[in-house]
Amino acid sequence: MEAIAKPLPRVTPELAPLFAAARERKLVVQRCSGCGQLRFPPRELCSHCWSRESTWTPVSGRGEVFSFYWMHQIYHPGFAVEVPYAVVIVALDEGPHVLSNMVDCSREELRVGLPVEVTFQDASPEVTLPKFRPRR
Repeated sequence: MEAIAKPLPRVTPELAPLFAAARERKLVVQRCSGCGQLRFPPRELCSHCWSRESTWTPVSGRGEVFSFYWMHQIYHPGFAVEVPYAVVIVALDEGPHVLSNMVDCSREELRVGLPVEVTFQDASPEVTLPKFRPRR
């Protein structure tokens, strides 16, 4: 039986800087040009000052697990071989929260407050995905 490919995020003009940085193994978030607030996920307006201007800035990729769950439901056949897998919200050291997957982590090890660091998974020539693993 042939494996079914997972759906990948579209590299839109708005997200192109995020994916370009990920291909270089860097994690970036938006910085509001009006007030300096860091934000993720990327969006058009700053929720603090309503400015539409922003730049992309590198962050350390280090933080801790803020919340998590184990995905058991198969919503797309491309993910069937990975179930169960961990979905995490990581509170980055710089402040923003990132939704991603946890890798290289056992069910017993994963907990709120676990120190983590970013790692990258090449999904296609255009898409590299930031994921997180325990900091050792």
